[in-house]
Amino acid sequence: MTADHADAIRSLAPYLESWLAFRGEYTGAPGLQAAVRVGGELVLNTAWGDADAVSGVPMTTGHLFRIASHSKTMTATSVMQLAESGSLRLDDTAAAHIPELKGTDVGSVTIRELLGHQGGVIRDGSESDFWQRGYDFPDRTALLDCLRTEGAVLSANEHFKYSNIGYSLLGAIIESASGRPYNDYVTAEIVDRLHLEDFGPEYAANRAEDFAAGHTARLTAAEPRQRIGHIDTRAMSAATGWYSTAADLTRYGAAHTFGDVSLISDKSKRITQREESRVKVRGEVVGRYGLGFDLRSLGDREVIGHSGGYPGHITRTWIDPYEGIVICVLTNAIDGHADPFAAGLFSLIDLALDDTGPKSDRDLTEYSGRFACLWGVLDIVPFGGRLLAIDPRQADPAKAHQTLSIVDDSIRTERIPGFGPTGETIRYDRDSTGAIAAVHVGGMTHWPIDKYRDALNTGNPQPILEKMSL
Repeated sequence: MTADHADAIRSLAPYLESWLAFRGEYTGAPGLQAAVRVGGELVLNTAWGDADAVSGVPMTTGHLFRIASHSKTMTATSVMQLAESGSLRLDDTAAAHIPELKGTDVGSVTIRELLGHQGGVIRDGSESDFWQRGYDFPDRTALLDCLRTEGAVLSANEHFKYSNIGYSLLGAIIESASGRPYNDYVTAEIVDRLHLEDFGPEYAANRAEDFAAGHTARLTAAEPRQRIGHIDTRAMSAATGWYSTAADLTRYGAAHTFGDVSLISDKSKRITQREESRVKVRGEVVGRYGLGFDLRSLGDREVIGHSGGYPGHITRTWIDPYEGIVICVLTNAIDGHADPFAAGLFSLIDLALDDTGPKSDRDLTEYSGRFACLWGVLDIVPFGGRLLAIDPRQADPAKAHQTLSIVDDSIRTERIPGFGPTGETIRYDRDSTGAIAAVHVGGMTHWPIDKYRDALNTGNPQPILEKMSL
């Protein structure tokens, strides 16, 4: 990551914040928290909406989220630390560390197979209503009972089979290899090493007021949401127990970029980030997985990270381990759009770093703003000397933008194939102060979005163009 690229992303932060807020409102999320870190620097840390939609408590950047299956990356990190110290080997069997599993099918599964979800282990157990608050998460005794009696569903390496029970077993193996309880080990060897204050392996009841509330999904667009509380995940902490803020989670993510050896060596990173499984279902690749990390292509980038689905919280972190960019989005509803939000932020960043297309030395902010008409919303935004038109309703800005050309006082959309007004002139109307009163795109008038919204909310039955007289 060059200094120029870091500057470009830093200058983009206000628009990233605006885009997230619009997307949060557009998708009906109760609230969200997001952070972007570049080369170790936190360039965006923002919050939008409500931490508690029932009581109306506003979301802040300090609210804590349950980050659920992000926990698997911390567990994989801990395993690699113990492998580096010689306390275990990736080819050790589970039974070598958990004697209670000797003679069972699960006991012969290796640590590497558990890390890569290739152990064939049951996902959550035949009784798993703890995911919807039916009863408590299992303790160690219940976990081992499950592993002995029903743990093996497939043969090892038969298929990729995602398993929370398998990762809970890894937590027990970490305890055995380190001689410390899982929560104590990871607090000392991950949290304390990174000097993070809002990051931990299990629900902290003494900080109950700091947690954003979880919320149910809406069954229909008009369905009211209900609040969901937080509980301890007990023996499943290694699979799903962790909490964080977006900012702290990006600092943890930065420790998985190459050159940062705060937690594990670059050699260990290459092992965890290497493709272990290509998940293909009915002929379609639906995912790729390493050891504890998702792998994905976002545009030309190869990123790693993880999602999290805890009752009421959906979360996502993506890391470019070579460029040193970490993006985290946390949402507080079961139908939260954390993954597309995070991917959209990377898409916007790549647009900002794109050096192609016409550039201008003039102040492009005089053309910028968010505009709306009967048919939609349009953002006109400066991006590193270029002027882009973006539809913020679309999840992927790279597929929903045009580069605008400025020649003298004439602005044109791109001369490209398309169903919209490509290659046509955009015209601005300004009021007596020089502020933008309207923008004409494809012959259709777009007004500043607040002005358009106010007109819609007047209850005036006249046609919209009459309401919006200039």
